[in-house]
Amino acid sequence: MLDDFLTRAALAGVGLSVATGPLGAFVVWRRMAYFGDATAHAAILGVALALAADLPVTIGTLSVALAMALAVAWLSGRGWAADTILGVLAHSALAFGLCAVSFLPGVRTDLSAWLFGDILAVSTADLAAIWGGAAVVAGLIAWRWQALLTCTLSEDLAQASGLNPGRERLVLTVALALVVAAAIKVVGALLIAAMLIVPAAAARSLARNPEGMALAASALGAASALGGLALSLRLDTPAGPSIILCAAAAFALAAGLRGFWR
Repeated sequence: MLDDFLTRAALAGVGLSVATGPLGAFVVWRRMAYFGDATAHAAILGVALALAADLPVTIGTLSVALAMALAVAWLSGRGWAADTILGVLAHSALAFGLCAVSFLPGVRTDLSAWLFGDILAVSTADLAAIWGGAAVVAGLIAWRWQALLTCTLSEDLAQASGLNPGRERLVLTVALALVVAAAIKVVGALLIAAMLIVPAAAARSLARNPEGMALAASALGAASALGGLALSLRLDTPAGPSIILCAAAAFALAAGLRGFWR
């Protein structure tokens, strides 16, 4: 019989993959990797603010991640170079959050758990938050799936079809903030972007259509989570990085199979 903490960790990894699969597909298609990375880095500032205000960490990370994503979108629309904005805001928020935690009176926390994740310490409440966030993200993307695909293919075509590309970008922004808030306990702020990108990149080599890629990305993410937990249990390695290591192995295998099929 599996221990309770392992069961919760496995359920957390699978639940997270439900959200990161379809969202990661859009991150890959739209080349938003750096955008996701910046939003994830800002989550550390959310951790500091939540600890300072004695609020749930999920609320702090969600608020700051959403504020970061909206700020980047707003500045990009006013002529600022997106990569410059992302670089400045992401690293500034990460540094400010790391420094702010050290000034909080009476707070002693292991920042490595927030940077690299601590999936083995997921509680029942964390599990409910992860699955709840994953359900909201999956439902949001399913609801806007065709519109998001059209805007990803061509914003001009989307406008001609009566769609609002700005609204669809906002949908992705909100979904990304929700995933960051749900994933920070599982893989940590520094590895959230990898959980979004690596399974989706691996699925891209195997899928024949967009829907297949989204489903394959979720399946590969879940398999990576379970494989990473098994690897961590057997070799006593950190659980979060072990999950990403398994995802990277899946990407290498998928790339090799794609070359073989060609």
